[in-house]
Amino acid sequence: MVLQKYSTKMPARVIAGTGAIESLGELFAGHSRALLLTGGSVYRHGLARRPEELLKAAGIDYMRISSVPAEPTVDEVDEIITGVQDFRPDLVIGMGGGSVMDTAKLVSACPERGMSARRLLDDFSLVEKGAETIMIPTTAGSGSEATPNAIVTVPEQELKIGIVNTKLIADNVVLDPKSTESLPRHIAASAGVDALAHTIECFTSNKANAFSDIWALKGMRLIFGSIEAACAGEEEARANMLLGAFYGGVAIAASGTTAVHALSYPLGGKYHVPHGVSNAMLLYSVMEFNKDAIEPRLAEVYDGVFGAGSALTRAQKADAVIREICRIVRSLDIPERLSAYVSNAREELDTLVDSAFEVKRLLNNNVKPLSKADIRSIYMTLM
Repeated sequence: MVLQKYSTKMPARVIAGTGAIESLGELFAGHSRALLLTGGSVYRHGLARRPEELLKAAGIDYMRISSVPAEPTVDEVDEIITGVQDFRPDLVIGMGGGSVMDTAKLVSACPERGMSARRLLDDFSLVEKGAETIMIPTTAGSGSEATPNAIVTVPEQELKIGIVNTKLIADNVVLDPKSTESLPRHIAASAGVDALAHTIECFTSNKANAFSDIWALKGMRLIFGSIEAACAGEEEARANMLLGAFYGGVAIAASGTTAVHALSYPLGGKYHVPHGVSNAMLLYSVMEFNKDAIEPRLAEVYDGVFGAGSALTRAQKADAVIREICRIVRSLDIPERLSAYVSNAREELDTLVDSAFEVKRLLNNNVKPLSKADIRSIYMTLM
């Protein structure tokens, strides 16, 4: 499973810990025009107040957009890109969840008038290194602050698509648990399982390697041990989740997600199921499907996360990891059935299967090949 040649790329600077937000002042040095992107809830909870104060203190002319939509369409992203190109920022700050950070990355990647996210969908190589970027996650989930990916919904295809280029990797990342303290439990839960999916998928991917294994395994230790306490609001657990989610993003940059995310994208694109929820719905079933092909790796997860030296067999260790995933999802009250979002999914199953089957970028990472019949069987577990 380990590749003979592998590489990774990370953000140039990562500042973490309680109070890390105060380091923004030094990151602002040398810049004159900044764009601050947030979502509505982040702004309403006052999380952007301190970055704005520090921008003002640094004498930086800045523009704020506090209405980045959750899981935006490519056209919504392009509206933002077009609206800020005349401002010509030399610094783009994304403060929010994965959607905000992905949007910030795409704004930075399209500095010239006429460039758009739609054009990037057709040719990832058109990504430019525009303004310097700072990512401040307010959820512990997407890992976008560390990945070379930016995900957009393409309405006409009813599918989410990732634009991937290493130039999208953030220059600076600030991980401050204070930024996640107002997060509602249901969002913390789904985001946290998204982060867990990143780590376990990257560890069991066809592209898994010595670099990605380090980050994925460490991320799993943090997430398995902290996710439930973090959702209950404990600060140390929230700090661990921020690190675990970041490690998951680094693992994605070195390896890549697999069938969980491939099957998740149509659920978000067609039914607007939140990304973390759709991954949580699928994680158990995909791991069960893959189990015979990834049993040794799951046993390594057991040893690395829950403790080596157990008398369990390799198969028993793999089963124990999958059972723990299921237990966590249920303990966090994340919906397990599509009926929570749509009533006619069974009638549109063929469309879902066809859409998922086209997500070759991720299906090719899956150790065990999936036929359309396999995909159908997995989707049926959600009905």
